[in-house]
Amino acid sequence: MSRLFELRCRECGKSYGYQPLSICDECFSPLEVFFDLDSLRGRVTRASIESGEQNMWRYRDLLPVPEDFTPITPSGMTPLLAAPRLAARIGAKKLFIKNDAVCLPTLSFKDRVVAVALANAPHFGFDTVGCSSTGNLANAVAAQAARQGLKTFILVPADLEPAKILNTQVYGATLVRINGNYDHVNRLCSQIADRFSWGFVNVNLRPYYAEGSKSFGYEIAEQLGWRLPDNVVCPMAGGSLITKIRKAFKELVTLGLVEDKQVKFFGAQATGCSPISTAVKKGTDIIEPQRPATIARSLAIGNPADGPYASRAIRDSGGWAEDVSDLEIVSAIQELAETEGIFTETAGGVTTAVTARLIAHGRIHPDETTIVCITGNGLKTTDALSGAYEQQRAIRPRLTDFEAYVEELSDKNTIFAGAETILSGAVDVR
Repeated sequence: MSRLFELRCRECGKSYGYQPLSICDECFSPLEVFFDLDSLRGRVTRASIESGEQNMWRYRDLLPVPEDFTPITPSGMTPLLAAPRLAARIGAKKLFIKNDAVCLPTLSFKDRVVAVALANAPHFGFDTVGCSSTGNLANAVAAQAARQGLKTFILVPADLEPAKILNTQVYGATLVRINGNYDHVNRLCSQIADRFSWGFVNVNLRPYYAEGSKSFGYEIAEQLGWRLPDNVVCPMAGGSLITKIRKAFKELVTLGLVEDKQVKFFGAQATGCSPISTAVKKGTDIIEPQRPATIARSLAIGNPADGPYASRAIRDSGGWAEDVSDLEIVSAIQELAETEGIFTETAGGVTTAVTARLIAHGRIHPDETTIVCITGNGLKTTDALSGAYEQQRAIRPRLTDFEAYVEELSDKNTIFAGAETILSGAVDVR
């Protein structure tokens, strides 16, 4: 290798060096970045990482970026938080939240992948970049392209959440709304990438973009004290994130930075768009495309590019996949907020609800260390909670009015508690 990484076909192994390309011209399989890990032994150590910046670039040697690249966006290094109150609610003991709902600059894990993709864009001569997106990626590309002075064309389904559309346009991006779902948008972006000399982060820059997800896995291991967890529960859209976290763990083992152990991976999808979880339940790598119909629009990819690899990774690890209804998604958003003070978007509701089900069904043991991946901020999908909370009447700024208000609330709570007691007794009798 002329450098410490190169592109190779994931199936036939053909090498493509370092160029903006994502599909093998021999077997039409996806390309992936492969690192010369042997050359990195001794160079990448716990000490070298810990002395680095307090963001994802502390793992720079393990990410595919040009040698002369200077990071200007401090994405990553988000909190890994113990979640004891949520754990108690769902029957777990060692539950942790990896909270990328606070990732810079646009509050989702997509900031990581975009940072790596756009690090390579100028090297390949791209002055215009773009993407197809269900929202979070659009935000991340728009923000980071603005910071780098790149022009942007971003294509999204027309029914995208208003907050995500606004959070793309505010950075000056050219936003193109398409009458169709994500799969329609993605196909169009592939054609545009061929027609124009532009860098599309999830087309011709996709192999580099995907590698940014590894930083999520590196951080989990480092924040656990250079240990691997027992379980990781991850939302799935295109399916790349779960495979890259697993790849990150394997690289850390190969480099001697963590001890090897079995880590089970669990995939989470919405029932209204669950092609990968369906494949896992059938025990196959074959993905049957679905037409998305769910409030979890950030996961609404009916024909996921990395679906076969995600299904294989889950099953090989001894894990499982589940999907949950829109009603369960909303309930889980509220549960995570009420127990741990974390407001997540619909994708996080999916992951939280699936985690509870996996524990209830005995697929995750309560005593095991489990990581729940929260990948986006709830402020982007507030429409999902529309009508969930009653707008309380205003009271006068008088102590007597407040006392009456508290008494009224107390009476309501007594009624609710009484109803719960009656229902509980009825269940006991049966």
